[in-house]
Amino acid sequence: MNIFDFIYGIVKDLDVATTILISFSLILISGFFVTRFTKKLQLPKVSGYILAGILIGPSGLHLIHHDFIVNLDVISVMALSFIAFDMGRYFKRSDDKKEIWKVVFITLCESLFAGLLVTLVMLFVFKMKLSFSLLLGAIATATAPASTIMTIKEYNGKGPFVDLLLRITAFDDVVCLFVFSIMVAVVNAQESNVFSIMSIARPIGLNAFALVLGFLTALCMEFLITEKRSFDNRLILAVAFLFFISGICSYMEVSPLLACMVCGAVYYNRTNDKTLFDQMNNFSPPVMSSFFIISGMNMDLSIMLTAGVIGVAYFFIRIIGKYFGAYTSCKLLAVEKKVTDNMGFALMPQAGVAIGLAFMGKMMLPEKEGLILFNIILASSVLYELMGPITAKIALIRAGAIDPHALTRSTEHR
Repeated sequence: MNIFDFIYGIVKDLDVATTILISFSLILISGFFVTRFTKKLQLPKVSGYILAGILIGPSGLHLIHHDFIVNLDVISVMALSFIAFDMGRYFKRSDDKKEIWKVVFITLCESLFAGLLVTLVMLFVFKMKLSFSLLLGAIATATAPASTIMTIKEYNGKGPFVDLLLRITAFDDVVCLFVFSIMVAVVNAQESNVFSIMSIARPIGLNAFALVLGFLTALCMEFLITEKRSFDNRLILAVAFLFFISGICSYMEVSPLLACMVCGAVYYNRTNDKTLFDQMNNFSPPVMSSFFIISGMNMDLSIMLTAGVIGVAYFFIRIIGKYFGAYTSCKLLAVEKKVTDNMGFALMPQAGVAIGLAFMGKMMLPEKEGLILFNIILASSVLYELMGPITAKIALIRAGAIDPHALTRSTEHR
């Protein structure tokens, strides 16, 4: 028996509370130490966190039990809530309609082109069934904002490239949810020969309710989180409201991204309260690092093998679709060359929403095809999250969104 088996045996036999505390301690400490190594390679922290998760998870030293990992969805929900709320402040009331339509057009092009390309390749190259191809193509439209935003914050990225990127990633999941709802309706109609408008209307209605929920919550925050409140109470109330939104969205089985993003946008535009967002950013690092480490812990090498050639093809086809969709749309809109050339590189990450939709797709397809789809998304999501921060960093540098001196300072202060 080696030392790792010994440690695993001890942790496995502890009571629930002790297991949770020790496991979270291992998660946070592993992230700290692995990022000491990755900083030498000038890799973003996110990549280090994911590598730490792979190291201590079932595919590595197996220090964290799999039964513990599968019950950590609440960490993902919390992290996505903080991310989405912070993204909201980049939607400013002062933005003119031309700027808004630019974001909409670029997002539709890059997401739909990636989805269409994946669908066509699966259908005509790999000869997969139409239902499988449509669902995988719909999921391919999604982009995960978490790792990109963490990389931007780490290197203090600023400028028009960052502003446009954040708005695109925010709108991207809205497009994905809408497209997936339509594809679900098409697949159901194909199987039953009956088209149901409710299969489209229900998810759209739930997401519309999420919009209203975010708006109303922002009004409540504006009323309660005043300048007279203490520093601590402002933070307590803000976190409580985000947890409330996330809880309601989880109950309705919709992503909290949209509701929390609307909440952040409405609150910021009505109060211009930058201090609260800074407080939230200071509070969230342990949650964010845990989120990415847990993502790495979900890595299963056997899944990589199961996904096979189709999984490899999906991985690269989606990247190509995202890049050329973003490049072409930016070119048509005569966007600045630095932004046009590099936007696609920052849209690689995919997790969260995509994994949730893959689980739904798995339930809809025959057992074999459902497992292939789920394994493809799960395996590629980990790779996207691992490589995404690196390509995002390169894009930020090439687009001039990062001060060259910030790279040195970031490395020194890690």
